[in-house]
Amino acid sequence: MLVSAAVCPHPPLLLPGLTGSADVGAPLRATCLQAVEEALAPGPERVVLVGGADSTRTWDSTASVDGPAYGGPGSSAPAGPRLPLSLSVGRTLLDASSWSGDVVLQSVAVDAPPEECGRLGAALVQGAPTTLLVMGDGSARRGLKAPGYLDERAFPFDDRAVQALSCADVETLSALDPGAAADLLVAGRAPWQVLAGALGRRPAAGRLLLADDPFGVLYLVVTWRTSGCAR
Repeated sequence: MLVSAAVCPHPPLLLPGLTGSADVGAPLRATCLQAVEEALAPGPERVVLVGGADSTRTWDSTASVDGPAYGGPGSSAPAGPRLPLSLSVGRTLLDASSWSGDVVLQSVAVDAPPEECGRLGAALVQGAPTTLLVMGDGSARRGLKAPGYLDERAFPFDDRAVQALSCADVETLSALDPGAAADLLVAGRAPWQVLAGALGRRPAAGRLLLADDPFGVLYLVVTWRTSGCAR
């Protein structure tokens, strides 16, 4: 049963040591941690971390955060399986939070169809009271210096996603178009639709903490709380 959720972006600048002493990611990291703590407040029995990747799979909880792949310190990542960027950032946030319980690490293919995402979300929250930490950026085409350059279509797409996430609007989230999301370099489409599937028809209240695009990529921080609490 889903009791709460936090939605956060996953830029590499949130990984430890990546930005050096300046730590330009500190304000964003603080907002993300605030969202995580709000989502943990109902007292779930477990946390499921969901992020986009090349494939849909469950990861070993001992897999390493992959800082070196994104310019972070090499000494902090031991040999062995390494998490994709989305799960690396999410794991880093959880490690910095008050959570010390069970964590399920779940990636979803960035091109997964909406129906598949919905089914995955419903399956992930079966049984114990669960909090989802959902990692996903909006469009990376929101400016001339954005990773994907400027595409004016990014703004209405992102506005729709922001509104839906802020209001826990499952119907609108589930209807986000995979083709448009791919064109606009929206990393969060599939994870957001997993969240929609996890909530299903249950009511929830959403709260928007941040929607900003300082590097031409939309960063969203949102929390959801369902009507039922774990304890």
